[in-house]
Amino acid sequence: MKWKGRRRSENVRDVRGQRVVRTAGSGALLSLVGRTFGLKGIIWLVVIVGVLWKTGLVDPSAFLGGPVQTQSGPYEASPEEQERLDFVYVVLADTEDIWTAEFAKRGGEYIKPELIVYNDAVNTGCGLGQAQMGPFYCPADQKVYIDLGFYDELEQTFQAPGDFAQAYVIAHEIGHHVQNLLGTSDKVHSMRGRPDYNEWSVRLELQADFYAGVWAKHNSQYLDHGDIEEAMTAANAIGDDAIQRRMQGRVVPHAFTHGTSEQRMRWFNKGLETGSMEAGDTFSMAYGQL
Repeated sequence: MKWKGRRRSENVRDVRGQRVVRTAGSGALLSLVGRTFGLKGIIWLVVIVGVLWKTGLVDPSAFLGGPVQTQSGPYEASPEEQERLDFVYVVLADTEDIWTAEFAKRGGEYIKPELIVYNDAVNTGCGLGQAQMGPFYCPADQKVYIDLGFYDELEQTFQAPGDFAQAYVIAHEIGHHVQNLLGTSDKVHSMRGRPDYNEWSVRLELQADFYAGVWAKHNSQYLDHGDIEEAMTAANAIGDDAIQRRMQGRVVPHAFTHGTSEQRMRWFNKGLETGSMEAGDTFSMAYGQL
């Protein structure tokens, strides 16, 4: 992706010098699960709590520890980390330009979200966020949160290298912000407690992938050869079926919350091909047709 020397967003806030400290009960449940089920149990606990937290059902601190406090201190970024941060500034600026124009075409106003760069843990309007949960969007405070160390995991664990794979991750989370502004997120979250809630969560996530594709379409003048393949590789790697197969050796469709690898790639590609917000209705069709 051609990004160096381009406009940087003014809405990135680096809080990596802040450290979240638990004051009581720190890691009690994690410790118990670790002793009983080992590392795989800890991973599954983090995944489950992360899903519940992103849908607003729980504050992870209720499971993973007690109250938290924030302490500030110096943070020295490596040259590689600084370059990643510079990249984030430009990607967020791109999303601001494109979604501002798309909302304006429809007579609306795009409210720019803030993107918070943190390390390890962070306090959010949705509760305590942790790096193990991956990048996320909090609708309560309209902010995107990312620990840049996730990009190492994306490249090494998920085998999805490349700067546009990293950009796709941000564009997907911004897609959730678009949904929040349009009221889509509230409609889905109002269905909490329904037996088919996971299916609605999948619809929401696939639409965010579609919006990431719309962004890529309108950002095509800055793409390098191979960028789209990088994004598709990332979408393929983080499908529910791929993650379940990697972690537990089998696929459990009723536990899907984000969609399969094939679905995520297809909806991203649909956004890329059409470039139109209106073509991304993941809610009208039957679930089996997504």
